Amino acid sequence: MTKVEIDISKDLEFIRQVPSVNWSILINKILKEKLREIQDIKKIVARSKLSEADAEEIAEKVNTEASKKYS
Repeated sequence: MTKVEIDISKDLEFIRQVPSVNWSILINKILKEKLREIQDIKKIVARSKLSEADAEEIAEKVNTEASKKYS
């Protein structure tokens, strides 16, 4: 298994006070969902006639919505 180290922003440091959450499982789930979204977008773009700029714009919108969902 690969280990990943992340920096937690100051506004999220309160998570240290939440001992009952298995952060490894939670982050793993979030990463899987995000990677699945990226994979799906790549499949769509491969079949699409969108320009690379259009695809990047759509990916940015997905990223923004995903960050809203998890914040």
